[in-house]
Amino acid sequence: MANADTIQVSSLPLPPAQYINLYTDENIRKNRAPKPPPPIQDSYTMFGNPFSNDDNIIRPLEAQGFKRLYPQHFDRRKELKKLNHSLLVNFLDLIDLLVHYPDSPRRAEKIEDLSLLFVHIHHLLNEFRPHQARETLRVMMELQKRQRIETTQRFQNHLEKVRELVKNAFASLPDLTDADRLASGTVEQMDTGDDGDVGKGRGEGCHPLDRLMCDLVDSSM
Repeated sequence: MANADTIQVSSLPLPPAQYINLYTDENIRKNRAPKPPPPIQDSYTMFGNPFSNDDNIIRPLEAQGFKRLYPQHFDRRKELKKLNHSLLVNFLDLIDLLVHYPDSPRRAEKIEDLSLLFVHIHHLLNEFRPHQARETLRVMMELQKRQRIETTQRFQNHLEKVRELVKNAFASLPDLTDADRLASGTVEQMDTGDDGDVGKGRGEGCHPLDRLMCDLVDSSM
């Protein structure tokens, strides 16, 4: 039986179902959903390993308890080639030991050397992660820029086509002359009263001499 004081830590996070069930629409509407946890200020434990906020994203090998096999200032490409070569040589040495001296204590040493070489290769590859992240972000932004430029260009092309269609539509409209307006009834007819005379607006806008002549003609009849 396992000791009751032993703390078992899972290498995987807990299933998300227990968190999802707390964030239902009803709980969110009634403000009963749990608040997000506050930011961690000092140190914390994740999967049984202690971490600190002051730690670098990629911790040095010495901070992880490993011996550094390459200098502080180096060419990563050359060092990766050297490590890969050393890895192959040590693997061949391990195969030779297993064939000729299977019980030799050097077998464990070779296994430790292989593990250390793998750790160094993994560490060097991880040091490229920030550069990879920057390049990935740059490529994504360039892709978004290109997509937006293409969308803007397509919109501009459609706008030019619409303007051309509207221009052609206006150009195809016939020019209406006075005869066409008269035939279509667009010229307003003069308003007349019941007795055939000009309506209530008679005399309005006429010259005073013309009005006097009209009055003389009306009085002589």
